[in-house]
Amino acid sequence: MGSFPDITTQLGDYVEEFVDFLDSSLEGFFDFIYLLSSEIINGIETTLLWMPWWTFILVIFLLGWYFKSLFSGVLYSIFIFLIGTFGLWEDMMTTIAVVLTAVIISLVIGIPLGIWMAFSKGFSTVMRPILDAMQTMPSFVYLIPAIFFFGLGNISAIAATLIYALPPVIRLTELAIRGVDKEVIESAQSFGSSKWQMLRKIQLPQALPTIMAGVNQTTMMALAMVVIASMVGAQGLGEQVLVSINRIDISLGFEAGISIVFLAIIIDRVTNGIADKLQKHRRISE
Repeated sequence: MGSFPDITTQLGDYVEEFVDFLDSSLEGFFDFIYLLSSEIINGIETTLLWMPWWTFILVIFLLGWYFKSLFSGVLYSIFIFLIGTFGLWEDMMTTIAVVLTAVIISLVIGIPLGIWMAFSKGFSTVMRPILDAMQTMPSFVYLIPAIFFFGLGNISAIAATLIYALPPVIRLTELAIRGVDKEVIESAQSFGSSKWQMLRKIQLPQALPTIMAGVNQTTMMALAMVVIASMVGAQGLGEQVLVSINRIDISLGFEAGISIVFLAIIIDRVTNGIADKLQKHRRISE
């Protein structure tokens, strides 16, 4: 009596058939996404590897100094220098290229979707359960369709990372636009401003600090996928962590792991610093 009745559903089979349909009917679209992602990631990686090591460290120092403090700039420079001494310089550049590519595509897609959700309650109602599913689905599941559509490699890693990292910037963009003072909007309307003018000159500038918080969260979540994405052939620091697990190499595992931590600290502090600068600028202008 306690056993479950002999009732089965084939929901997974329907999903598989839908994915097969997408693969066959949108082959050209996926090829375009593959080529676009390849161009972006190869361009970023080539530029980073072309840059002299001391120039890159100097850039990190200046970013830390400008957006946080002199001490932060020195500390971040030491972090990057240490990663180089581990022999992981090229792996770090590959990881940065993968993360930046995923973040750029996430922002290009996510910010317009967030704005659309802020202006359309119907679209917001449809998108919210989808975003909930994207955030709560185990991240390993994203690897399956990524491999199916793009094969093994960095492009599959970007696709899986994109699904995982996209929701924060969409949600926070919607929240930021909806949170703009209604009195300011009403004043703009009374002067005859169009919706586009209000969005460009009032809503986006006021919402920018919150949107930057979304950028921060999206970037951190993209970085969190580095190790998982290595399981589909993504190169970089995540690949070294995976190699260290297979070999039970504690030394390599620690160095690759702490390198990811260093990058996470730098990215988090710098993006937070950008948001703080924007917030201060907004207060001064008001």
